Amino acid sequence: MVNDGRLGRLLLTGGACLVLTACTKLGPDYTPPKTPELTQWQPATRGVTPHAAQASYDRWWTQLNDPTLTALVNEALRKNPDVKIAGLRLLESRAQLGIAESLLGPQATVGSGEIVRTGQVRDHHSSTATSYGAGFNLGWEIDFWGKFQRGVESADASYFATLAQYDDIQVLMAAQVAQLYVNIRTLEARLNITRNNADIQKRSLQITERLFLSGNSAELDVQQAKTQYLSTLSSIPQLETSLRQSQNALSVLLARKPGPLPEMASNTGVIPQGDLSLVSEVPADLLRRRPDVRTAERQLAAQSALIGVAESELYPSISLIGSVGISARTGSSSTLSWVAGPTFSWNLLDQGRLGNQVLVQDARFLQLHERYRDTVFQAAREVDDAAIAYANDKDEITLLIETGQAATRSLEIANTQYREGMADFQRVLDSQRALFNQQERLVNSRGAMMRDLITLYKALGGGWETGRQRPLVDRETESHLRQRDNWVPLLDTPLPSATETKEGNSP
Repeated sequence: MVNDGRLGRLLLTGGACLVLTACTKLGPDYTPPKTPELTQWQPATRGVTPHAAQASYDRWWTQLNDPTLTALVNEALRKNPDVKIAGLRLLESRAQLGIAESLLGPQATVGSGEIVRTGQVRDHHSSTATSYGAGFNLGWEIDFWGKFQRGVESADASYFATLAQYDDIQVLMAAQVAQLYVNIRTLEARLNITRNNADIQKRSLQITERLFLSGNSAELDVQQAKTQYLSTLSSIPQLETSLRQSQNALSVLLARKPGPLPEMASNTGVIPQGDLSLVSEVPADLLRRRPDVRTAERQLAAQSALIGVAESELYPSISLIGSVGISARTGSSSTLSWVAGPTFSWNLLDQGRLGNQVLVQDARFLQLHERYRDTVFQAAREVDDAAIAYANDKDEITLLIETGQAATRSLEIANTQYREGMADFQRVLDSQRALFNQQERLVNSRGAMMRDLITLYKALGGGWETGRQRPLVDRETESHLRQRDNWVPLLDTPLPSATETKEGNSP
């Protein structure tokens, strides 16, 4: 015969085993979304020859062949406050993932202790006694319906969404620095052109003034020359304002005080030159590399897991609880007591609220699904817009170079004919305006072509890979965080490499 105590232990053990083996996960199993509409899509990269240059794509700014630009981009990726904030958010997300994982174990531990001294006086004699007590309670909700496992899934997906946002800030920062750098060089070039044309027009004014004083020219020629010269000079202050504002914006991105950058004192007005270098991937794979697409996909995965968490609230929860206590009194032996057993709870009368909570989570999932699709379509549009703009910029520059050569020759002929009395001064003015206009258009187009190339690299999501190799925080911040021991494992855990990153399937 088995005694009652042993029978109870067997039943308890068997029941626990049954519960643990019967655990399941409620809610849908996540399936990465698809955008079949883009299966046959090809970006408008006419005139571009893609080649397999993975390293240059990861650091595309080096393809602009400007060491100063490369140094500034690298500095911004280390020092910019937005980049630092993104790193701290990633550490926060790691801690949130740790919280979710901890719920798989015991969820409540409460300890208590007491020391009580008592005294009494009898027949003019006093006596004291001391009693001691200590104990703790333990609660462990068994993950019968997969609530905590789904919570870990959601937190894990949220972590990788935050990681993708960290990648995204790398892409945005590199593009912003490069765009501002090209804009500054373009404005410098425009200022050089304006000043050079002002010098040409000043010489024409001086010529007309001499001819007028000698009686060989009318005052109208002088006033027309003066008007054109002063009009050209009047555009310089606005260009200088735009230049200083762009310099200030770039300085702030680098966490510096506003003002011109000493590194850019040389090569004034020299616009970086580069060509498109693509990895040999199909367009859908290129879109999947974009951090914002990966962010939307991981947020969708996180929300999918929350549906299961909400569904588990509709069903009963089973917990194992226990308590252990020890008590003793001066002059007597100690006593050990313990209690253990399962508990059962069920929000049976709250099914309306809990059921609608499942619907809320489901509706949010469907919203994020549409947001993901919109993100993919917008990404494809950005790639196509930038690609066609870049291709057309190249065609425009080819024509503007020839036009500029013709305008230069036209001015030379007009000046010669005017000095020889074979043409009036109006033809010189027209030739000067045409040359100035063509030179400005050419330099603006060259700057636009580089900005469109940068936009194309940004649209393709290049430039985030090297960020995985840098520390999440600077040395000063890391030193501060390491004062708390709990931060140490989070700081010492390396980021997943680019090839290890969890991503959804191709759009």
